[in-house]
Amino acid sequence: MLNSITLILCCQLVGELLSKFLALPAPGPVIGMVLLFVLLLLRGGISKSMANCADGLLNHLSLLFVPAGVGVMLHFRLLGQDWLAVSVALLVSTLLTITVTGLMMNWLGKSKSDQKPDSKTAQKGGHHNG
Repeated sequence: MLNSITLILCCQLVGELLSKFLALPAPGPVIGMVLLFVLLLLRGGISKSMANCADGLLNHLSLLFVPAGVGVMLHFRLLGQDWLAVSVALLVSTLLTITVTGLMMNWLGKSKSDQKPDSKTAQKGGHHNG
């Protein structure tokens, strides 16, 4: 588990460094997450240790919202002045996220069903007379 958390933190650090020194428009954590994804693809998947580490982090995910909550309280007056722009941005980004997630799930589900033929259909020679 120590190796897994070290890998996650190293990817985070490299992402932050790349974002800062190359002046990339993407935040360091996003770059780090992409790096971690690529590394996991190259390694052939997620190890049991990495899965346990990720489960542990997900169990405490709510703690990661504390800084965001503090930021809202700190900049409450500014948010009050720009409430319309913030509300529209939240609404549009939420709808976009839901739409993209749904489309991806449909696409991934379709890909998996194409790979595995139905056992009843395969036994009947590929024709279904239902």
